[in-house]
Amino acid sequence: MPELAITCGDPAGIGPEVIATWLHASDSDAADVTVIGPATWLATLPESVMKIAVGQETYAAVPGRPDAEGALTAYAAMELAAQGCCDGRFAGVVTGPVSKSELARIGYPFLGQTEFFADRWGGEPVMAFTGGRLRIALATWHLPLAEVPQALGPAQLHRTIAAADELARSEGVTAPRLAVCGLNPHAGEAGLLGEEERDFLNPVLAKLVKEFPGLVPHCLPGDTVFGRQLRGDFDAVVALYHDQGLAPLKTVDFDTAVNVTLGLPHVRTSPDHGTAFALAGRGEASATSLVNAVTLARRLIRRRIKG
Repeated sequence: MPELAITCGDPAGIGPEVIATWLHASDSDAADVTVIGPATWLATLPESVMKIAVGQETYAAVPGRPDAEGALTAYAAMELAAQGCCDGRFAGVVTGPVSKSELARIGYPFLGQTEFFADRWGGEPVMAFTGGRLRIALATWHLPLAEVPQALGPAQLHRTIAAADELARSEGVTAPRLAVCGLNPHAGEAGLLGEEERDFLNPVLAKLVKEFPGLVPHCLPGDTVFGRQLRGDFDAVVALYHDQGLAPLKTVDFDTAVNVTLGLPHVRTSPDHGTAFALAGRGEASATSLVNAVTLARRLIRRRIKG
């Protein structure tokens, strides 16, 4: 298995803590990973783990107290991991959680890590999630709600449905059954509650059924489709905006979910939780989402190698 980079995320958050918890519990399971972060933290990890230090050599984060040096270190870890994939050293990256506000203070020009890796690698990113019970791909993510309808072009819908299909197949589904949420309540109610489904979205979906035979050829109401997924009707669901997909996912799969960026030349996954500064340093953070992120990254890498 080619090497997998794991970035620390913000050193003051729970990212370094859950990485350390996993490595100390099963360092033999990390033979193919390289961990990137501040030198003082790397020194606390098992000697058998491959490591690359970034940032000031003597920097030591205080759990729960983010600072500029920590944000610079998180940024440097992302840069090194991204370049390592371009150079062929790494086949993919698992990213620790970062603070968007702290990164913005040091001049980080991206809305999140998804946009960063898309910029460094090229490609058309799709943000998707899997948590064991739900699989969800987002047609849009870090956009104000008012801008969502204009962003839902045919190409974006196609990319997102293709990503949902890929995610389901990577987890062993041979013929994925896919559904797309409506933009409006009741999926527009035939134009009574909004015209986007009737006039644009449904005609696009009807055409895509030829490529994705398991796709429902029209939008379904967002208030029931995830319940149907839980009952086994669908293998993956496309949500049209961030909270439409993330609210059910974090309700059902909060501790297990993985964020995966599809549509890029290299694999990138991440635990689906934030920095949780208030929890950092207390020894209570679960490593389950991180372990799942590593497992999914390895599975996607193997799938890409096999073609």
